[in-house]
Amino acid sequence: MLLQVSADGHAFETYRMLLGNGRYMRSLGATVVLSAAVTLTTLVLSVIAGLLLARREFTGKRALLALLTFPLAFPGVVVGFMVIMLAGRQGLIGALSLKLTGDRWVFAYSMSGLFLGYLYFSIPRVIVTVMASATKLDASLEEAARSLGASPWQIMRDVVLPALSPGLIAAGAVCFATAMGAFGTAFTLATDIDVLPMTIYTEFTLNANMVTAAGLSILLGVVTWLVLALARSATGSAVAATA
Repeated sequence: MLLQVSADGHAFETYRMLLGNGRYMRSLGATVVLSAAVTLTTLVLSVIAGLLLARREFTGKRALLALLTFPLAFPGVVVGFMVIMLAGRQGLIGALSLKLTGDRWVFAYSMSGLFLGYLYFSIPRVIVTVMASATKLDASLEEAARSLGASPWQIMRDVVLPALSPGLIAAGAVCFATAMGAFGTAFTLATDIDVLPMTIYTEFTLNANMVTAAGLSILLGVVTWLVLALARSATGSAVAATA
């Protein structure tokens, strides 16, 4: 149906117009860059936290794990409201920065605020994957590397990360796809945010332009599908290399 609506009898003209429109392409580019930044940051933080939680026992571990995975139950609007409470005009970060520096830091209604919201929403999904993968790691490989004089960084680079790579690639692809299409958080914060889901929403609600909205939806789906397909291919290669 999206293809049919976007074609409107002139499929080539519709997509030529979309690809040649600077505003639409900037919106797509900003969405891709934001999603990639969220994915990379999520992977780094989740590997550190996931390995710690999987390999260490300490007081309050269950409570910490519950807090880290709690955002899985939140809709995007709630996450957006949390960002406003932290970095909005009357937010906690602004109040603290005003006391410490004399300037009120407000970034909730920008790409930085959206990045923070997507990051908070994405980390729990990847942490769960990392913990599951970490429990299957062969500890003898790390011991062997350590006995041969490898540093902790070398063990992480040459033993742990390659073993975790299939799970990390799959989780990263899902994280990217989720950030590409997320709408609730962006809608809550959309004062100065130009991401493709908001552009699509504006086209079919304010402008009643169903053809453009459908075409942009197809572009969003194609980019996301390509990333997922590449991740599937890379995951297969990683599994084959590990075997």
